Amino acid sequence: MSPQPQEALSLTGRARALASRSWQVFRANWHLGFTAFGGPPVHFRIFNDKFVQRTKWIDEQVFQELFSISQALSGPASTKMLYCINLIQDGFLAAVFSFLLWSLPGAIGMYALAVGVSKIDETLPRPVYALLSGLNAGTVGVIALAAVELSEKAITDRLTRILVFLGATAGMLYNALWYFPVLMVASGIATLVHDLRWMHQPVSMILGFGTNLKGKLIRTWPFGKWPGSTSNAGNDDAAHQGRRNSAADEESIEMSSVTKATATATASSNSGARPRPGQGTQRSGLPVTEQEASASSAESEPRIIPSELRLDFSWKIGTAIVAGFFATFIAVMVTRGVFPNPPGLPLLYHLFANMYLAGTIIFGGGPVVIPLLREYVVAEGWVNPRDFLIGLALIQAFPGPNFNFAVFLGALTAIGSGNNAVAGAVIAWVGIFSPGLILVHGTMGIWSAVRSKRWVKAVLRGINASAVGLIYTAVYRIWNVGYLDEGFQFGKSLGDDPWWVVVTATSYVGGRWFNLKAPAAIMLGAIMGLIRYGVVSA
Repeated sequence: MSPQPQEALSLTGRARALASRSWQVFRANWHLGFTAFGGPPVHFRIFNDKFVQRTKWIDEQVFQELFSISQALSGPASTKMLYCINLIQDGFLAAVFSFLLWSLPGAIGMYALAVGVSKIDETLPRPVYALLSGLNAGTVGVIALAAVELSEKAITDRLTRILVFLGATAGMLYNALWYFPVLMVASGIATLVHDLRWMHQPVSMILGFGTNLKGKLIRTWPFGKWPGSTSNAGNDDAAHQGRRNSAADEESIEMSSVTKATATATASSNSGARPRPGQGTQRSGLPVTEQEASASSAESEPRIIPSELRLDFSWKIGTAIVAGFFATFIAVMVTRGVFPNPPGLPLLYHLFANMYLAGTIIFGGGPVVIPLLREYVVAEGWVNPRDFLIGLALIQAFPGPNFNFAVFLGALTAIGSGNNAVAGAVIAWVGIFSPGLILVHGTMGIWSAVRSKRWVKAVLRGINASAVGLIYTAVYRIWNVGYLDEGFQFGKSLGDDPWWVVVTATSYVGGRWFNLKAPAAIMLGAIMGLIRYGVVSA
């Protein structure tokens, strides 16, 4: 056969393989952009059910790893996780394709709403405000339920329980751009120190020194009985008891060493034997109950990563991607600073620069991006506060990533400045999403080189717990701005009216105990908002 037909057959085979892989990615991802309501916490639940339980593209361990990475890097958390799942499964093109399927439906919807909002009067009808407030209240209940369910997986022992609590409370008490990444890094260090037992020996030495010092003081006490004891004999008894406890401790240590040695020998002798029933199933490195917490200890053997869950590009390529991103970020920011206002550079360039900056410095996902976008768009005079609040309520009820809010703001900015609305929407969309996706793509290359290390596993436990705690912070922040009404320049707390508390509780209880899906819970909130308007108006 001549070379040309062989080359044609080769191209045909590759085209068919590409089409087959694209169809597989489409089948797995197409509906998510239309049905994934409720924001990142709910998205994580959906991804776990879809890609861990059903398709088994990844296992629970990899899911927990990707959850921690997505939360620890800037940008849209659930979008980064979906991108990485498809990157592991079928490579770069599949990851980009899945992102488009995930983001475009909501982005197109937010663009259409921006065009519609730009044409409405200064005030909205009162039923619309009731509808939007109901959507917000229902969404808060859905996110609260997702936070509880994610906590059940993140809490593996007493330390992670504390870290979830501290992450939630610390996030409620203070808000700054640098604050959330610092909380997650501190949590990772805490579990690293705990799991590698770096502090166990110093603490044991200090406690042992204190016990020995007390024993010496009791034996040499020159003033009669020891304070708190009833007789001098009690001193001898106490000293004798201390010696007995010390001997018992030594015996316990010796027995523990013998037990460990026996277990090691047994494991070694059985290395080629078939596992007993119940032992053959591979379990997650991050257990879901406190009783299984020992499985997540850094003392366990490093995990062997299955070949199908490994990436085929090196840490050097990943490092180059991350370095290239920061070079572009510096260039965009320097240009933005040198030419601060039009006519130096077009307004749409400043829109892109603001969105690029927001996508780079935002940690914590959609609930964190909203206050910052207010600063970068409303404070600039590009979008008025009323339209911002309308978009804020609508994005909570839209499927897909909350970062699609930038499309709404970009379109309104372009319309208000006399530019093309589609151009403004696309520029804002690219600016807000590209930093997180570029960073996570490069980080996955670095991650492939270090993911099997025991210290990495320990750090992830803390980051994961702190990130789950921050979801409760998202509940708190949306709660405080969810109530909308005529004349409000900013949203008010849903707690200002008991009805919205009832709506939120109904959404939570429906999902928790009656298997009410997130879209239905959010729509039920909207209906209950209209019911309130009807009752109050009557």
